Amino acid sequence: MSPTDTDAARTLLASASRILILTGAGISAESGVPTFRGPDGLWRNFSPEELATPEAFTRDPRLVWEWYGWRRQLVGACEPNAGHLALARWLLAREGITLVTQNVDGLHEAAAIMTGGAAAEAAFPVRLHGSIERVRCTRCRYAGDHRGVIDATSNATLPHCPSCGALLRPDVVWFGESLPESAVELASRAALSAEVCLVVGTAGAVYPAAGFARTVYQRGGRLVVVDPGKTAFDDIAAVKLTGEAGVVLPEILG
Repeated sequence: MSPTDTDAARTLLASASRILILTGAGISAESGVPTFRGPDGLWRNFSPEELATPEAFTRDPRLVWEWYGWRRQLVGACEPNAGHLALARWLLAREGITLVTQNVDGLHEAAAIMTGGAAAEAAFPVRLHGSIERVRCTRCRYAGDHRGVIDATSNATLPHCPSCGALLRPDVVWFGESLPESAVELASRAALSAEVCLVVGTAGAVYPAAGFARTVYQRGGRLVVVDPGKTAFDDIAAVKLTGEAGVVLPEILG
């Protein structure tokens, strides 16, 4: 990360009136959250692709909930890092910025609460893939927060709907499911108006999320990419800053 690249990123971000921020697993990995596709992705010999599906939940809801209970414990022990906090402060200080995340861990929200207090909601992200801290009913329209311990002793001890009594499931997007229409609409609208897209901690392998950054580029916008490794956006980025978000973002966002 050269001083010239840092200055170029600062200039692009400071001069834009409409900005889309797209974050992925990389920013949360710096806080200790295991990534889906990294060496910590396996759990008891199961891959995420085997467990994060509607079919797996239908077949063995207790096993899937046990996995999510384990993930909640890991996430619950993590704190927002300097990258999350820098983004939260920036969102609270400026208008015209939309934060869209692929993460389900809630660390962006936690950073917003830590820095924004009563105004925190202004820095909350658009969640493309849902939240590990929320549940929804498998029968009715009930959905809500759920941060308690998961008792996966049996199907009877799993979370059940307070409205109709049916089994609850994690309110996340599983493999083979569509993204929430409202989240896609908000992200699409931001991509169609953004002059700059700041891409943080995502390799650009997952669609349609990666498509929002490409929409900005195809419309003549500029991309600023922050990642310690290679990404699918490197060849179209106006600026690529190689490094961890917790180091780079405080530098370029001030």
